[in-house]
Amino acid sequence: MIGVLLVVYVLSYVTFRTARTERWEKDGNQYVIFPKESTWIYYLYRPLTYLDSKVTTMRFHIGPHQ
Repeated sequence: MIGVLLVVYVLSYVTFRTARTERWEKDGNQYVIFPKESTWIYYLYRPLTYLDSKVTTMRFHIGPHQ
């Protein structure tokens, strides 16, 4: 059961990451943009963002770039 929950957690993160990735024109890097009004999503996926940033050099941002 724990394994199934872990797989669902990782797959939901991958789906979120794919849907919310943007390239910022100022620095040319890709960022996963977390909604500013729903910071709980950021904290939910925070453990995976650490791993993701180490493996893929993906960057993360809460709210749109200004």
